Amino acid sequence: MSPCPRLPEFLPRRRDGVIEFPVHHMRGGTSTGLVILDRLAPAAIELREELLRHLMGLPLAGTRAGNRQITGLGRGPATSNKVFFADLDEQGRIVSTLAQLAADTAAVDWSVNCGNMSAALPLWALDTGLLSRPAGPGAFTPVIRNTNTGVLTASRMVFGAGGLPVTTEIPGVDGAFAAVDLALADPVGSKTGKLLPTGNRTDRCAGVEVSCVDVAVPMVIARAEDFGRSAQDPIGDLDGDPALMARLRAVWVAAGLAMGLRGRDGQPLSAEALARSETIPKLCLVGKPMAGGHIAARYFTPQQGHRSMAVSGGCCLAAAALIPGTVAHAAAVGLEAPGTDARPIAVGIENPAGILGASITAAAAPDGLLLTEAAYVRSAQILLRGHVPLPRASSALTAALLPG
Repeated sequence: MSPCPRLPEFLPRRRDGVIEFPVHHMRGGTSTGLVILDRLAPAAIELREELLRHLMGLPLAGTRAGNRQITGLGRGPATSNKVFFADLDEQGRIVSTLAQLAADTAAVDWSVNCGNMSAALPLWALDTGLLSRPAGPGAFTPVIRNTNTGVLTASRMVFGAGGLPVTTEIPGVDGAFAAVDLALADPVGSKTGKLLPTGNRTDRCAGVEVSCVDVAVPMVIARAEDFGRSAQDPIGDLDGDPALMARLRAVWVAAGLAMGLRGRDGQPLSAEALARSETIPKLCLVGKPMAGGHIAARYFTPQQGHRSMAVSGGCCLAAAALIPGTVAHAAAVGLEAPGTDARPIAVGIENPAGILGASITAAAAPDGLLLTEAAYVRSAQILLRGHVPLPRASSALTAALLPG
């Protein structure tokens, strides 16, 4: 077990009889969570998941309705319940594995990536000393390989003459922080292997016309008006409506079955598993834009409404808006049409926090779109680095973290 090059003290330790584990608590885009040096975590999945429950304040077993995560670092919503295990591979790339957590259950979802939290990884790699930026002004451009989806992401941070990173402001974050450009290479078919998993540009799922699209993440897109709602409605009014959420759940379950979504074990997800899923498929309600964007959206993770817009989902929606015949394309206004040669097309997605800008590099194709890259800009910061005491760690977890 080797420590971080710049942080040699960043190893599991025992203090006053209690084992303590090192973490970075970080923000990437509009998400928060932990980044853990993978080599320090237990290899056994059951112990790795136990570690996550201690760190984030989850039930150690089963479910506990209304759990507030006051014993850990989780913050309730799915957007603040993310943990990346990360390290370098033999090619010097950042390798990341995301654990998506939910406040009220011990279950851990390993099925998706997070575009927002991915923005924290280059900053984390610099802070740990795993990677080094150029000595003078210039760009730091590590590649991120995500094991959940297999997607490669090219990242970029720019440093000025004073050694500080160039900053940016993004919707949903107060203030300017280190800017991180991210570009997903060949993101089509992250879970299904297809741009249009059902083979159709629209389907009827639970009586509603939808489009099922898989770019960076599988998503089902529906018109807000088909639910008697608007894509400008406050997100709290939407996910606070039990009747609406029940209708949305029926739609994403039917769409997930139609897409043939599978779990981490490779087995098809059942209707019951899809109904409980915290991650796939994502769901988006769309409508005409009203604030200078190209399309308005209210995004669901799917169990909760997102207070802004997930960037992986944003990339998926942006791509869908460029495919004639989809629900998203019908709602979009003022978009360039893809041509015969691939070129970047900017798509502005209105969401509760502002406008998320995505850039889709694509060309027109018989099946809808030949997409080679999806790019976006986020900001990142380190909230805290240090050791988290684990007073309830099992003997097996303790032995795995401090062998001998």
